[in-house]
Amino acid sequence: MRCRNGHTNLKIPQDIQVHVVNTNFTLRWNYTGNDANVTFSAEYRWFDDSEPNDMEWKKLPGCQNVTGTECDFSSAITKYYDTHYVRIRAERREEVSSWSSIFEMIPSLIAQIGPPGIQLQSTNGVIKIKVSPPEANQVQKMWIDQSSFRYNLVIWENASNAEFRSQSIFPTDVIDGLAPDTTYCLKVQATLPLDSQEGFFSPVRCVKTTRKVNDLLCATNVRVLALNMKFHLHWNNRYKQHVSYNVQYLIGYLKMLHDDYSAKWINVAGCENITDTQCNFSSIITTTGFYYLRVQAVNEYNKSCLSNEVKVDPLITNEIGPPDVTVDISDMLLHIQISPPGDRESEVMREHYDLSYRLLYWKNSSNNEEEVKTKEIKQTIATVSDLTSATLYCVKVQAFSEVYNKSSSYSKEKCIKTPGDKLLPLIILATFATALIVVCLVATLLVFVLYQAYNKIKYVFFPSCQPPLNIEGFGPQLFSSPYLSATEELVENCSVMEPVITEAVNQFDFKDYQHSKESSRDSGNYSNDDDTSESKASEETLVKEIV
Repeated sequence: MRCRNGHTNLKIPQDIQVHVVNTNFTLRWNYTGNDANVTFSAEYRWFDDSEPNDMEWKKLPGCQNVTGTECDFSSAITKYYDTHYVRIRAERREEVSSWSSIFEMIPSLIAQIGPPGIQLQSTNGVIKIKVSPPEANQVQKMWIDQSSFRYNLVIWENASNAEFRSQSIFPTDVIDGLAPDTTYCLKVQATLPLDSQEGFFSPVRCVKTTRKVNDLLCATNVRVLALNMKFHLHWNNRYKQHVSYNVQYLIGYLKMLHDDYSAKWINVAGCENITDTQCNFSSIITTTGFYYLRVQAVNEYNKSCLSNEVKVDPLITNEIGPPDVTVDISDMLLHIQISPPGDRESEVMREHYDLSYRLLYWKNSSNNEEEVKTKEIKQTIATVSDLTSATLYCVKVQAFSEVYNKSSSYSKEKCIKTPGDKLLPLIILATFATALIVVCLVATLLVFVLYQAYNKIKYVFFPSCQPPLNIEGFGPQLFSSPYLSATEELVENCSVMEPVITEAVNQFDFKDYQHSKESSRDSGNYSNDDDTSESKASEETLVKEIV
């Protein structure tokens, strides 16, 4: 019955809500009236960019003459990214209530992720699981990119005091580390990490494990050792007979797909049919993805066994080695040059790790123990000032990455001594220069004195020339010559007498021979030869007379 003022006694539905799980839409509301035989009908409209003027209200399929307080209108919504409007009213025969408030929604924004499907298989002590994405069997899909899903597993023993274990799994995965002959229960949840959305868990499934076959042929303890972007795979061998190994890898993103990847494992080049228990697989590594590795053991009868898989995320698995350091001193400044870890890979490490460096430097003195000083830099060149002269300083450097929370060990210590005080070398230099000048002056004076003495001695004892014997005015008496000394006259004019001569000669008279003055005046010289010949003739005459 409608009242005269246009209102009825039917109350308006309240608290309109739409719940969306995958592509399943449910309209829910509250009704506070106590009227019997009341039903509810809803209308909707949506905003279409192609037809912006078509905004007429239409009956909502699945939500007409509903006796409860919810209805399913999944078949009515096909445009999951458009804005929709929904309203509802109460009805009883010809009597209707006013429309409720309008509920506005964009389906893709309010949709929740439904539970995934799971398949389990217990074999060889492990549980193999295969996960189907939500909406796997639906034609209409809310989530277009099925590969964007990530899956969380919760597993526990089927016991009263069980501990729950959570882990991330791939669509096709193996759950190991389980006790044999034990019943485990599990459930799986699908998530969209990029949208921060978590879905509903799947129904709980339980399965009993089996005992693991202990095959000695299989490689065990498979592990990865990586330093400065050089990657090595190591494993242990328990097989006592001949065995060869193939190292295989799988690109990680293949596991994110719901396809079967069992045939997509690839042998690592250089690690095929080897007998060693290690292999360098750096050639397959890039920094743009992650990998899985395993070891296939083959015996002489071509029987094979696969090891457990190990995950390699290069930038996370890799460890940073210590840098190289060189030090130098100039102008009382300590210069430190750092070479980043690695050789040709150093550029890759600098680019991805965004390396910084932690410097430790100290005075290496037994008498003066000072605390170690620290300095952090981004560059590969550093300078330390405020040094003490004639002191040994030591330095070591550590590389670290804040982004990956990784750090290297410290480099080897490099030490260098600062020069001494500059005043002492100047004093030593000045003293040496002064002494050198004094020595040069003394040596010069000594040489000069010796030279003069040498000239005097040479002049006195070794004259350079002899006086001529035919000097003008040479008298009849040879020994009284004014030009010759008595000693010289006696030496030149005496002769040794034979022992048979017994008579002494008291006095000899020599005649003076005088040269012609005219010839002396003309020539200005005396003839030595004539004088000598005359002297000899006189001596011969004298000897004859004595005889």
